[in-house]
Amino acid sequence: MTNFAVIGTSKITDAFIEAAKQDPRFNLVAVYSRHQTTAQAFADKHNIEHCFTDLALLASSNLIDAVYVASPNSFHAQQSITLLNAGKHVLCEKPVAINGIELSQMIAAAKANNVTFMEAMLVTFLPNYQQIKESVKALGKIRKYSASFCQLSSRYPAYLRGENPNTFNLNFGNGALMDIGIYPLYLAIDLFGLPTGITGQCCKLPTGVDGYGDVLLNYISPEKGDDQEGLQAHISYSKLSNGSNVCEIQGEKGYLMWQHSSLFNEVSLHLNDGSCQTLTLEQTDNRMTYELSHFIDLVESGQGESSVNSWQLSQQVLSVIEQARKQQGIIYPADQAAN
Repeated sequence: MTNFAVIGTSKITDAFIEAAKQDPRFNLVAVYSRHQTTAQAFADKHNIEHCFTDLALLASSNLIDAVYVASPNSFHAQQSITLLNAGKHVLCEKPVAINGIELSQMIAAAKANNVTFMEAMLVTFLPNYQQIKESVKALGKIRKYSASFCQLSSRYPAYLRGENPNTFNLNFGNGALMDIGIYPLYLAIDLFGLPTGITGQCCKLPTGVDGYGDVLLNYISPEKGDDQEGLQAHISYSKLSNGSNVCEIQGEKGYLMWQHSSLFNEVSLHLNDGSCQTLTLEQTDNRMTYELSHFIDLVESGQGESSVNSWQLSQQVLSVIEQARKQQGIIYPADQAAN
């Protein structure tokens, strides 16, 4: 049994708790919020015994083994480092940090204190994503990766009314790429590694964050120069519009297709001979179950780092995001503090 606390009281934390209940090793004992009324309301909602409004007290509590961090992005590094230094295992929501410097500090804290630390990127654990990874070899030489996550934000009407919700707030490290574009980007880096070229474009809102955008990754063989023998990956994302979110990997022998970068529904393999194979497996309704169970496996076996959502993978994804953001002119306060 692993005793958990949660940081954050939004819908994502609600979903995490419901998913975690599917694993009998998960025991939720505490919630943290900056405000007592918010913490107590969330505790009452989920029948949580203990409330904390002081992070230092949470970190020092003997009641807690591990913490799920789902606060705004700009708080991830500071909160996680405090917890890791206190000997707590940390499962931190994506994006795990604002930039690579923050993530390096988080990893160093995990190593120094011999605790488990993992980015909570759920898609890499989904059965249907594993189907795709296993079937890529049937496509022959890969030429194109095209994946999108376009979903109209429920907070967009508030933004249009002149409010500044967290979703579009620069100080919280938010925006379309960090929030949802990271899903198809994460998969591209997991499948194909770091690209040799990155191009990022976006619609920059007056608040300083991106409302929608595109990232183009080129994988050109250094030995073959600029003959375009490599792979090209196109990631499209938006919080200002909805899309079909159909994704593809195209190779010289066929293509793989699936529905949605974070859900992986209706996976199919289409070969050039005209054959089509449905690869879809049954998945839990709440997709967060898989990452939670994997994280508890790591804690119970004394492993600090996941072989799936490895620290290197998290670093590589952040490095691509940082390069794209630099081209797009998206600069967060944490970036300025790091320079």
